[in-house]
Amino acid sequence: MSLDEVDQPTPGEGQVLVKVRAAALNFPDVLMAMGMYQEKPPLPYTPGVELCGEIVETGQRVIGSPAGGPGAFAEYALMDAAGAFPVPDEMSDEKAASLYLTYQTGYVGLHRRAGIAAGDWVLVHAGAGGVGTAAIQLAKAAGAKVIATAGGKRKTEVCTQLGADHVVDYTTEDFVPVVKEVTGGHGADIVYDPVGGDVFDKSTKCIAFEGRLVVVGFTSGRMPEARANHLLVKNYSVVGLHWGLYRKHEPAIFGQVHDELVKLVRSGDVDPLVGSVHPLEEAPQALLKLASRETVGKVVLVP
Repeated sequence: MSLDEVDQPTPGEGQVLVKVRAAALNFPDVLMAMGMYQEKPPLPYTPGVELCGEIVETGQRVIGSPAGGPGAFAEYALMDAAGAFPVPDEMSDEKAASLYLTYQTGYVGLHRRAGIAAGDWVLVHAGAGGVGTAAIQLAKAAGAKVIATAGGKRKTEVCTQLGADHVVDYTTEDFVPVVKEVTGGHGADIVYDPVGGDVFDKSTKCIAFEGRLVVVGFTSGRMPEARANHLLVKNYSVVGLHWGLYRKHEPAIFGQVHDELVKLVRSGDVDPLVGSVHPLEEAPQALLKLASRETVGKVVLVP
């Protein structure tokens, strides 16, 4: 990656030019840069899929994704006018940039795909990361009881501070027996899994009757395989969560979820955790930290 001077983009029909005030990092940024993501933009490209920006014409702050793919790690970016959502006045640029992708994904995953209900036991893996911190807050806001997994004292403390009812340090403890014990043998009604690999496999051992295992991603690097016989015998569901696909099939959901998230921000139930802020030129180092799992919460770049 290199920091280059390029022409300021020109908005097309239905687009707005925004001055980027903050851009949040996400694991897909790492995978895309490595050529391992399902979307492979032609090189060279500007990374970044989530930003808070100021519409140049009006000065209004908005959040969302750049038009047509990545492009947030820049001083200026284009956004589709219909997909640029207003930022609550009380939110900082850095927190606002962190409210879009992981919180939208979490809300759709927990409410739409997993049918979360008050009293559910929700097992959130990688609870201290950007995806996990959002899921803990959203599950608690829905009245669920949360068991989070994280690696090391610093990360387990983050999960506790965010409201997790029980936290498992996976570096010293196996989460399967803990989930069974904490839930009184019931198991997890919902498993929110951005890790995959062995974490997915072990989650099937502590999932509840009629539980829902939500597949969010594979930060472990291994895509697990669901065993159909186990699904049948234990009577649980494995549910895919491809949030971006709603853009094709049900684009109205983004505005609806944004409105719900703003309500949760104003009620104090949602407050994005920004773990670190870096200047734009440190994007490569920030992505390396994210890839090596050194970070907590969201990592944000500021031009």
